[in-house]
Amino acid sequence: MFLGIDIGTSGVKAVVLDEHGAVAGQGTAALTVQRPHPLWSEQDPEAWWQATTAAVRAIDPAVRRAVRGIGLAGQMHGATLLDAADRPLRPAILWNDGRSHAECRELEEKAPDLHRVAGNLAMPGFTAPKLLWVAHHEPELFAQVETVLLPKDYVRLRMTGEKASDVSDAAGTLWLDVAGRDWSDEILAATGLNRAQMPRAVEGTDRTGMLRADVAEAWGIGEVPVAGGGGDNAAGAAGVGVVKDGDALLSLGTSGVIFVATRDFRPNPARAVHAFCHCLPEMWHQMSVHLSAAACIDWVARLTGTPGAAELFARAESAGPASGPEIFLPYLSGERTPHNDAEVRGGFLNLDHDTTPERLAQAVLEGVAFALADGLAVLREAGTELSRLSVIGGGARSRYWGQTLAAALGVELVYLQGGEVGPALGAARLAQLAVDGGSAQEVCVAPPTSHSIAPDPLLAERLAPKLARFRDAYPRITPRNV
Repeated sequence: MFLGIDIGTSGVKAVVLDEHGAVAGQGTAALTVQRPHPLWSEQDPEAWWQATTAAVRAIDPAVRRAVRGIGLAGQMHGATLLDAADRPLRPAILWNDGRSHAECRELEEKAPDLHRVAGNLAMPGFTAPKLLWVAHHEPELFAQVETVLLPKDYVRLRMTGEKASDVSDAAGTLWLDVAGRDWSDEILAATGLNRAQMPRAVEGTDRTGMLRADVAEAWGIGEVPVAGGGGDNAAGAAGVGVVKDGDALLSLGTSGVIFVATRDFRPNPARAVHAFCHCLPEMWHQMSVHLSAAACIDWVARLTGTPGAAELFARAESAGPASGPEIFLPYLSGERTPHNDAEVRGGFLNLDHDTTPERLAQAVLEGVAFALADGLAVLREAGTELSRLSVIGGGARSRYWGQTLAAALGVELVYLQGGEVGPALGAARLAQLAVDGGSAQEVCVAPPTSHSIAPDPLLAERLAPKLARFRDAYPRITPRNV
């Protein structure tokens, strides 16, 4: 059996796969995000470790004892700064933190080859601008930085004593030469760092160390190998068989992502398309990234006093698609693709005296779908053609939302059994590859299809006027134009 651990933003998920690839056990533990100032988003690295231990120990002890290898997945971009004793110097600055927008401009000036080497625009979500911010605003702390790790790699350090990062996650720092799959000395120097402060770069299927004896005892697991793993989206792709050129998925987690596997490096930074390494050797991928997706569901549920996501979907369904004039702009944490705007914020438009919680819920489902449609449009501009998307993440539980998504995107959505398990599933499969070998095509197979949703042309026609108004709204609300 193989254990996959996903260090997410809202929680840690641990999943064990048996020898047939079926889920044999799983556990979860919640995390919270701290927002001490506008644009800030932080977490305590110790909370990741405590939640990881809790999630693993929630799995049946007999299942844990049978584990032969562990893989890691995690939220990308988080700046975890360690001192010479490997102690965190401050809370980690997360992927949806927007404070470093000025430093993005500075980085692009200091590293003129950034787009060519890193394959991406400098955005506040990435790790490198965060370190420039720390250098400017917390210089005494910056001087103590011995190592910079990503969230899952801090957990790896606690598990194994080793400092390593797989290239799919490392590509999201902006310090990686993405085509060469190694650190770029030039871009590191532009942020006042060097490769000695980086973990070693590995492939997702590489072994990075063994589980420490004390951790193995506490977790009830043997001293087994720990694989490189992957950034959350790449690991999620491996979990559902998105491993060949042109395979694609839609991830409906806290953020929303359209992910397309590619056999070569295909950057398109002009439209805020991400181009990263895959967690599988000799593979890359493109992504459109939207900072708020299922997070919007939780937000509007709290706003309207709805007990949870399931009830929120039911409320939206009672209103029906395009049931009112309300438009929701899902930029609660800013936006990446296609706007690259950390300062823009979400909002409702066209509210009236007849607006109800049900219509607000429906508008939120539509607004997220419209943002994803914007992302798919720029992927198509970059030459990516696709007609179907495998769906993963917590948002995959709602068939009703799937109808709106399929119509807005104009593609077939394929829902997979266990797809909501997400990146932890792929992390477990990367562990299997690290321990037993084999090919990704043999190990990282798509789970059985649960159901699929084809785009409804009549629904697409009903949504089209609202999509046009949605697209017209962004230029009017962005702080850049106010």
